[in-house]
Amino acid sequence: MDYATITETLRAIGRIVWGPPTWTLLAIAGIYLSHKTGWFQVSRFKTYYGETVGRIFQKQQLGKGDITPFQAFTTAAAATIGVGNLVGTTTAILFGGPGAVFWMWMIGFFGITTKFAEIVLAVHYREINIKGLMIGGPMKYIEKGLGWKWLAVIFSVAGSLAAFGIGNLVQANNVAGAMERAFNVSRPVSGVALMILVGLVILGGIKRIGQVAERAVPFMALMMITGCALVIIQNIALVPDAFARIFIGAFTFQGAVGGFAGAAIASAIRYGLMRGIFSNEAGLGSAPIAHAAAQTNHPVRQGFWGAIEVVLDTHIVCTFVALAVLTSGAWTQGQTAMVTFMYAFSSPS
Repeated sequence: MDYATITETLRAIGRIVWGPPTWTLLAIAGIYLSHKTGWFQVSRFKTYYGETVGRIFQKQQLGKGDITPFQAFTTAAAATIGVGNLVGTTTAILFGGPGAVFWMWMIGFFGITTKFAEIVLAVHYREINIKGLMIGGPMKYIEKGLGWKWLAVIFSVAGSLAAFGIGNLVQANNVAGAMERAFNVSRPVSGVALMILVGLVILGGIKRIGQVAERAVPFMALMMITGCALVIIQNIALVPDAFARIFIGAFTFQGAVGGFAGAAIASAIRYGLMRGIFSNEAGLGSAPIAHAAAQTNHPVRQGFWGAIEVVLDTHIVCTFVALAVLTSGAWTQGQTAMVTFMYAFSSPS
């Protein structure tokens, strides 16, 4: 099988997996959970903000688990803050226009409750394995909560395969591309270096992963926000126009600007929802696995960290990236300028 055939096969699978059925089901789940919880993301914002960000420097009451609540949060966020934000936001704008950002915010809004529910279930149904480590996630609450072991097995297999794609290939490819463009380091060299560095971390188990994540992720997020903020400040006068394009583009045809003349509303919705899910991973089942190992005395307390994770990821970091892209003018200059922008701010996640 040649390269072209493999590429086309992967694209065909991607169109199915990331197509309308997936993000429609996730959107419906988010709306349903929001309704059943009394619109938790709004009504309880003060509570989950205060229990997470508000107490981040305080000694928290811990329970059984292998890593601290903050380490669980940063371990899960490591898969989203970084390339997830950068690639997700820029490609949403590239293919869906500025209006796609609005739909990223919308799927993120409902994703707050979805991720909260995922993590609550993961902690509630977690168990200790034969090595004495706490394990949990969708495979556990599907098996123990619903009694559908067959579906738990399917999730485990599918999740393992997905880890190679959205969990590794995207990040490694962007890091290798950035190193090649900025420092002329060949992609194979970057790949081997990443393999060694990541191996040193993951071979230490969940505890070492948590220790590295709690230091690396906040630094990574701060650097990304700072870089985007510098771009935004240089073009501060264009910020109102950027927000106008986001809101107008979400509900109307895009104006004749660059390569986006006539971009349909459907494209904005499609790429906004699709990239929003890719950015925060709410509903995909990856974050609950990390959060299930947290030292906590109540499932809801750890669920708060999942809720704030989506807020920080989609509504803060992605917004900074979007404003940097729109105010810099990179989005009007075609795909080459957008790719250059992504590489300029790319960082390992």
